[in-house]
Amino acid sequence: MTISLREQLKEYLAERRVRKNRLVTKDGRCNIEYGNIMHRNRFAYILDIWTTFVETRWRFVILYFVASFTLSWFIFGLVWYWIARDNGDLTWQNPPDNHVPCVINVQGLTAAFLYSLETQTTVGYGYRAITPLCAGAVALIVIQCLIGAIINCFWCGVIMTKIALPKKRAKTITFSESAVICPKKGTLCLQIRVANLRKTLMIGSQIYGKLLRTTVAPEGETVIMDQISIDFMVDAGKDNLFFVCPLTLYHVIDRTSPFFDMAVDTLHQQEFELVVFLDGVAESTSSSCQVRTSYIPQEIMWGYDFLPIISRGKEGKYRVDFSNFAKVVAVPTAHCSYCYHNEPGHHHHSITGIDNQGFEVIDIEVPSSTKM
Repeated sequence: MTISLREQLKEYLAERRVRKNRLVTKDGRCNIEYGNIMHRNRFAYILDIWTTFVETRWRFVILYFVASFTLSWFIFGLVWYWIARDNGDLTWQNPPDNHVPCVINVQGLTAAFLYSLETQTTVGYGYRAITPLCAGAVALIVIQCLIGAIINCFWCGVIMTKIALPKKRAKTITFSESAVICPKKGTLCLQIRVANLRKTLMIGSQIYGKLLRTTVAPEGETVIMDQISIDFMVDAGKDNLFFVCPLTLYHVIDRTSPFFDMAVDTLHQQEFELVVFLDGVAESTSSSCQVRTSYIPQEIMWGYDFLPIISRGKEGKYRVDFSNFAKVVAVPTAHCSYCYHNEPGHHHHSITGIDNQGFEVIDIEVPSSTKM
């Protein structure tokens, strides 16, 4: 029991360490921090106040929403109280019987606050009403109505924009948890699977990847997070995907691929992160969105292939079985790209004893040279 708990704790700590070290999480969030930002640059967030509020978390949006209305009602309530006090309308001022107030039945701070709320929200219960005898009161009610309309429009725009953010559409597009490496159409390929959970299409979908790793330049400079472009494609090409059903996308591992020098027993020893991007336009809202995910070496399975998930029934209807979306099966696969492409002198034979009957060692016979 104790050993099992230790193993679970080690797995949890290892998973947490990996999650902390990766740049892009599985759900597409970027794990990066900004430090030593100049104070004058922080004012840029205030100048771009619209984007700042749209990107603010919902709990803070609700807090600012309630605070802005309550504070505006209270501030204007103080101004109405000052106008009533200046005109001698308050109860403690003992106005005469023939006294005409600026606002009827505003005889204290609470009444002034309630009148401010009723004015800005256009409630108008009829118990408190302005009279045309005070020019300051007439000007104040115009100013409050205009400011109240501006506040209403601003918050309606912020809330509607947050609700319609393309990031919510991206939640219904999912990638496979793992990537696989296996033969496909006569070449060795890295494959991933992506699915659109809605029936509405993503128009103009394009998918591409970036391999992030630390490299050393010829000049000796260490380049952290060096980015290498990774091309993905389907059978019909790599542009404008017909995203009507789950797609299996593949990257050809040839001499131009950064995966060409990797082998089954060296893959998990590498330090890199494969970030995959899917760009498209939602058919229902015409808003562009981007979906991201990432794969680390431990999430790439060499010698496996995805199970088929699309079938056709007797009625001629196509059916997608999402239970096989992330399932894989072992397939015969060379230990390395050099083995697969039959290139002499660069064979990587497994030395770590990986138990996978699907792996296939290819022996290369080099013809002996003859002299004429």
